[in-house]
Amino acid sequence: MTDMTHPQTTTRSTPMPEAMRVLLQDYPRDSWQAHPGFHENTRHWLGAHQMFRQLGELVQREAETYLDKGRSDDTFAAHLSYYGDALVRNLHGHHGWEDHSYFPELCAADPRFEAGLEILEQDHADLDAVLDRFTRAANRTIQLIQLDPAAVRAEVGGLHTEAKAINAFLARHLGDEEDLAVPIILHHRLRG
Repeated sequence: MTDMTHPQTTTRSTPMPEAMRVLLQDYPRDSWQAHPGFHENTRHWLGAHQMFRQLGELVQREAETYLDKGRSDDTFAAHLSYYGDALVRNLHGHHGWEDHSYFPELCAADPRFEAGLEILEQDHADLDAVLDRFTRAANRTIQLIQLDPAAVRAEVGGLHTEAKAINAFLARHLGDEEDLAVPIILHHRLRG
């Protein structure tokens, strides 16, 4: 499927199948924190997701601020380099760990949800392409600031589009991932 926010982005736009949401009915979001099986490891995992959302929004806002002439070239380049790198590097590390460690643990605990975990793994592969395009646009932007400052604004417009694509992707993926994984963790008392 093609995401309408960016025609080159292959993004799942369909919700997680209902069969993958069955435990969410028994363990709704608003009950997670109070559940005796909700441990520090899960809190940290959800905290990482919140950090990704915040970094994605920050990168997008920085591009908007720059386009509105609210940032100097050098300040924007520094912010883009720091926050963009943190977003990309941490997302790659996090979803690599999930694919190789976390998801197999969840699947072993409750094989009914293997199809949902496979959907999330495919999301990770698709996210790699989105992050690659963002990284290329960010690197071009930083280079243009040094080499051709007059051409930067046009490049930042494309960078902003890529940042929006990341945020749209994260909104769909992280919500689905949390709604699938946390109920499995609580139901089976994992990661305590």
